[in-house]
Amino acid sequence: MRLFAIADPHLSSVHPKPMSVFGGNWSGHPEIFFERWRETVQEDDVVIVAGDISWALKLEDALPDLAMIADLPGRKVILRGNHDYWWPSISKLRSTLPANMQALQNDSIVIGDTAICGTRGWTCPGNDDFTSEDEKIYARELTRFKLTLQSLKDKSYKKLVIALHYPPTNGAFAPSGFTDLIEQAKPDAVIYGHLHGVHPTRALSNWQGIKLHFVACDAVEFRPQLLFEIEQLSLEE
Repeated sequence: MRLFAIADPHLSSVHPKPMSVFGGNWSGHPEIFFERWRETVQEDDVVIVAGDISWALKLEDALPDLAMIADLPGRKVILRGNHDYWWPSISKLRSTLPANMQALQNDSIVIGDTAICGTRGWTCPGNDDFTSEDEKIYARELTRFKLTLQSLKDKSYKKLVIALHYPPTNGAFAPSGFTDLIEQAKPDAVIYGHLHGVHPTRALSNWQGIKLHFVACDAVEFRPQLLFEIEQLSLEE
Protein backbone atom coordinates (compact mmCIF):
# COMPACT_ATOMS: atom_id res chain seq x y z
CA MET A 1 0.00 0.00 0.00
CA ARG A 2 1.42 3.35 -1.04
CA LEU A 3 0.52 6.89 -0.01
CA PHE A 4 0.25 9.60 -2.69
CA ALA A 5 -0.76 13.26 -2.62
CA ILE A 6 -2.02 15.83 -5.10
CA ALA A 7 -3.90 19.14 -4.83
CA ASP A 8 -5.94 21.54 -6.93
CA PRO A 9 -7.70 19.34 -9.52
CA HIS A 10 -10.20 22.20 -10.01
CA LEU A 11 -12.90 20.06 -11.60
CA SER A 12 -16.05 21.65 -13.00
CA SER A 13 -18.24 19.08 -14.73
CA VAL A 14 -21.60 20.77 -14.03
CA HIS A 15 -20.56 24.33 -14.90
CA PRO A 16 -17.34 23.97 -16.93
CA LYS A 17 -14.69 26.54 -16.10
CA PRO A 18 -11.52 26.57 -18.23
CA MET A 19 -8.22 26.65 -16.37
CA SER A 20 -6.30 28.45 -19.12
CA VAL A 21 -6.14 31.53 -16.89
CA PHE A 22 -3.50 29.65 -14.88
CA GLY A 23 -1.31 28.92 -17.90
CA GLY A 24 -0.99 26.85 -21.04
CA ASN A 25 0.18 23.79 -19.10
CA TRP A 26 -3.46 23.28 -18.11
CA SER A 27 -4.24 22.32 -21.71
CA GLY A 28 -6.03 18.97 -21.74
CA HIS A 29 -7.21 19.33 -18.13
CA PRO A 30 -9.00 17.50 -16.54
CA GLU A 31 -8.60 14.45 -18.80
CA ILE A 32 -4.84 14.42 -18.28
CA PHE A 33 -5.39 14.48 -14.50
CA PHE A 34 -7.58 11.35 -14.70
CA GLU A 35 -5.20 9.62 -17.12
CA ARG A 36 -2.09 10.16 -15.02
CA TRP A 37 -3.88 9.14 -11.83
CA ARG A 38 -4.82 5.83 -13.47
CA GLU A 39 -1.26 5.38 -14.71
CA THR A 40 0.16 5.94 -11.23
CA VAL A 41 -2.24 4.74 -8.53
CA GLN A 42 -3.34 1.18 -7.80
CA GLU A 43 -6.52 0.03 -6.07
CA ASP A 44 -4.86 -0.64 -2.70
CA ASP A 45 -3.10 2.77 -2.59
CA VAL A 46 -4.20 5.90 -0.71
CA VAL A 47 -4.32 9.40 -2.23
CA ILE A 48 -4.65 12.66 -0.30
CA VAL A 49 -6.41 15.33 -2.38
CA ALA A 50 -5.44 18.57 -0.66
CA GLY A 51 -8.18 20.99 -1.63
CA ASP A 52 -9.61 23.00 -4.51
CA ILE A 53 -11.34 19.88 -5.71
CA SER A 54 -14.30 21.47 -7.49
CA TRP A 55 -15.31 24.92 -8.69
CA ALA A 56 -18.94 24.11 -7.74
CA LEU A 57 -20.76 26.43 -5.37
CA LYS A 58 -23.25 23.84 -4.11
CA LEU A 59 -22.74 20.28 -2.91
CA GLU A 60 -25.13 18.87 -5.50
CA ASP A 61 -23.03 20.41 -8.26
CA ALA A 62 -19.81 19.10 -6.72
CA LEU A 63 -21.07 15.53 -6.40
CA PRO A 64 -20.32 14.61 -10.06
CA ASP A 65 -16.75 15.84 -9.58
CA LEU A 66 -16.39 13.87 -6.35
CA ALA A 67 -17.84 10.81 -8.08
CA MET A 68 -15.26 11.04 -10.87
CA ILE A 69 -12.45 11.09 -8.32
CA ALA A 70 -14.10 8.27 -6.36
CA ASP A 71 -14.14 6.15 -9.52
CA LEU A 72 -10.36 6.43 -9.85
CA PRO A 73 -8.14 3.74 -8.28
CA GLY A 74 -7.29 3.96 -4.60
CA ARG A 75 -8.74 5.19 -1.34
CA LYS A 76 -9.10 8.97 -1.16
CA VAL A 77 -8.67 11.39 1.74
CA ILE A 78 -9.93 14.88 0.86
CA LEU A 79 -9.26 18.28 2.39
CA ARG A 80 -11.01 21.59 1.84
CA GLY A 81 -9.39 24.32 -0.27
CA ASN A 82 -10.18 28.01 -0.51
CA HIS A 83 -12.28 27.48 -3.67
CA ASP A 84 -14.32 24.56 -2.29
CA TYR A 85 -17.36 26.72 -1.54
CA TRP A 86 -19.58 23.67 -1.99
CA TRP A 87 -18.16 22.03 1.18
CA PRO A 88 -21.11 21.72 3.63
CA SER A 89 -21.13 20.70 7.30
CA ILE A 90 -18.80 17.77 7.82
CA SER A 91 -21.65 15.51 8.94
CA LYS A 92 -23.60 16.20 5.75
CA LEU A 93 -20.52 15.71 3.61
CA ARG A 94 -19.55 12.43 5.22
CA SER A 95 -23.08 11.08 4.81
CA THR A 96 -22.82 11.81 1.08
CA LEU A 97 -19.29 10.68 0.20
CA PRO A 98 -18.61 7.37 -1.57
CA ALA A 99 -17.33 4.52 0.59
CA ASN A 100 -13.75 4.90 -0.65
CA MET A 101 -13.53 8.61 0.14
CA GLN A 102 -13.00 10.27 3.55
CA ALA A 103 -12.95 13.95 4.48
CA LEU A 104 -10.65 15.60 7.01
CA GLN A 105 -11.98 18.42 9.17
CA ASN A 106 -10.64 19.18 12.66
CA ASP A 107 -9.69 15.52 13.04
CA SER A 108 -7.36 12.83 11.75
CA ILE A 109 -7.40 9.47 9.99
CA VAL A 110 -5.15 6.49 10.67
CA ILE A 111 -4.53 4.06 7.82
CA GLY A 112 -2.20 1.21 8.63
CA ASP A 113 0.84 2.65 10.40
CA THR A 114 0.21 6.19 9.12
CA ALA A 115 -1.82 9.06 10.57
CA ILE A 116 -3.08 11.81 8.28
CA CYS A 117 -4.24 15.14 9.68
CA GLY A 118 -4.49 18.72 8.51
CA THR A 119 -6.53 21.77 7.68
CA ARG A 120 -7.03 24.26 4.87
CA GLY A 121 -4.62 26.87 6.21
CA TRP A 122 -4.55 30.46 5.00
CA THR A 123 -2.28 33.19 3.71
CA CYS A 124 0.29 34.01 6.39
CA PRO A 125 1.33 37.33 7.98
CA GLY A 126 4.05 39.15 6.09
CA ASN A 127 2.51 38.90 2.65
CA ASP A 128 1.98 42.33 1.09
CA ASP A 129 -1.76 41.81 0.71
CA PHE A 130 -2.35 40.44 4.24
CA THR A 131 -5.41 42.19 5.70
CA SER A 132 -7.21 42.37 9.04
CA GLU A 133 -9.76 39.91 7.64
CA ASP A 134 -6.91 37.56 6.72
CA GLU A 135 -5.69 37.83 10.30
CA LYS A 136 -9.06 36.55 11.59
CA ILE A 137 -9.14 33.61 9.16
CA TYR A 138 -5.47 32.83 9.82
CA ALA A 139 -6.14 32.65 13.58
CA ARG A 140 -9.18 30.44 13.01
CA GLU A 141 -7.20 28.07 10.82
CA LEU A 142 -4.46 27.84 13.45
CA THR A 143 -7.12 26.76 15.94
CA ARG A 144 -8.35 24.14 13.49
CA PHE A 145 -4.79 22.95 12.95
CA LYS A 146 -4.35 22.54 16.71
CA LEU A 147 -7.59 20.53 16.85
CA THR A 148 -6.48 18.16 14.11
CA LEU A 149 -3.17 17.60 15.89
CA GLN A 150 -4.90 17.10 19.24
CA SER A 151 -7.11 14.43 17.64
CA LEU A 152 -4.01 12.24 17.29
CA LYS A 153 -3.87 11.72 21.05
CA ASP A 154 -4.37 8.06 22.02
CA LYS A 155 -4.21 6.93 18.37
CA SER A 156 -1.63 4.33 17.36
CA TYR A 157 0.59 5.14 14.38
CA LYS A 158 4.24 5.18 13.38
CA LYS A 159 4.28 7.84 10.65
CA LEU A 160 2.51 11.19 10.42
CA VAL A 161 1.51 13.24 7.39
CA ILE A 162 0.21 16.79 7.71
CA ALA A 163 -1.98 17.93 4.82
CA LEU A 164 -2.54 21.62 4.14
CA HIS A 165 -4.05 23.42 1.18
CA TYR A 166 -2.08 26.64 1.63
CA PRO A 167 1.69 26.70 2.11
CA PRO A 168 2.61 27.05 5.81
CA THR A 169 4.61 30.27 5.33
CA ASN A 170 4.36 33.60 3.56
CA GLY A 171 6.09 34.25 0.24
CA ALA A 172 9.38 35.01 1.99
CA PHE A 173 9.32 31.62 3.77
CA ALA A 174 9.19 33.30 7.20
CA PRO A 175 8.14 31.30 10.28
CA SER A 176 4.43 31.26 11.11
CA GLY A 177 2.02 29.71 13.55
CA PHE A 178 1.72 26.82 11.11
CA THR A 179 5.46 26.17 11.02
CA ASP A 180 5.58 26.37 14.83
CA LEU A 181 2.99 23.60 15.08
CA ILE A 182 4.68 21.57 12.35
CA GLU A 183 7.96 21.74 14.29
CA GLN A 184 6.19 20.52 17.43
CA ALA A 185 4.42 17.67 15.61
CA LYS A 186 7.57 16.48 13.78
CA PRO A 187 5.68 14.84 10.90
CA ASP A 188 7.29 12.54 8.35
CA ALA A 189 5.88 14.69 5.54
CA VAL A 190 3.89 17.88 4.98
CA ILE A 191 1.94 18.41 1.76
CA TYR A 192 0.47 21.60 0.35
CA GLY A 193 -0.80 23.08 -2.91
CA HIS A 194 -2.75 26.26 -3.72
CA LEU A 195 0.02 28.02 -5.67
CA HIS A 196 -0.21 28.01 -9.47
CA GLY A 197 2.43 28.84 -12.01
CA VAL A 198 5.16 28.15 -9.43
CA HIS A 199 7.95 25.76 -10.41
CA PRO A 200 8.62 23.10 -7.73
CA THR A 201 12.23 24.30 -7.40
CA ARG A 202 10.93 27.69 -6.23
CA ALA A 203 8.54 26.23 -3.65
CA LEU A 204 9.27 25.51 0.01
CA SER A 205 10.52 21.92 0.24
CA ASN A 206 12.07 21.70 3.72
CA TRP A 207 11.40 23.16 7.12
CA GLN A 208 13.85 22.47 9.93
CA GLY A 209 14.66 19.09 8.42
CA ILE A 210 10.99 18.22 7.79
CA LYS A 211 10.19 17.33 4.18
CA LEU A 212 7.51 19.46 2.51
CA HIS A 213 5.87 18.32 -0.73
CA PHE A 214 4.38 20.94 -3.07
CA VAL A 215 1.72 18.95 -4.95
CA ALA A 216 -0.42 21.48 -6.87
CA CYS A 217 -1.62 19.76 -10.05
CA ASP A 218 0.20 21.97 -12.52
CA ALA A 219 3.45 21.82 -10.54
CA VAL A 220 3.54 18.00 -10.59
CA GLU A 221 2.27 17.62 -14.16
CA PHE A 222 -1.10 16.37 -12.90
CA ARG A 223 0.38 13.15 -11.49
CA PRO A 224 -0.17 12.08 -7.83
CA GLN A 225 3.14 12.19 -5.97
CA LEU A 226 4.41 9.22 -3.98
CA LEU A 227 5.16 9.98 -0.33
CA PHE A 228 6.00 6.55 1.06
CA GLU A 229 4.75 3.02 1.71
CA ILE A 230 2.05 2.43 4.31
CA GLU A 231 2.46 -0.71 6.40
CA GLN A 232 -0.30 -2.53 8.21
CA LEU A 233 0.05 -2.48 11.99
CA SER A 234 0.17 -5.92 13.55
CA LEU A 235 -2.44 -6.89 16.13
CA GLU A 236 0.25 -6.73 18.82
CA GLU A 237 0.86 -3.06 18.03
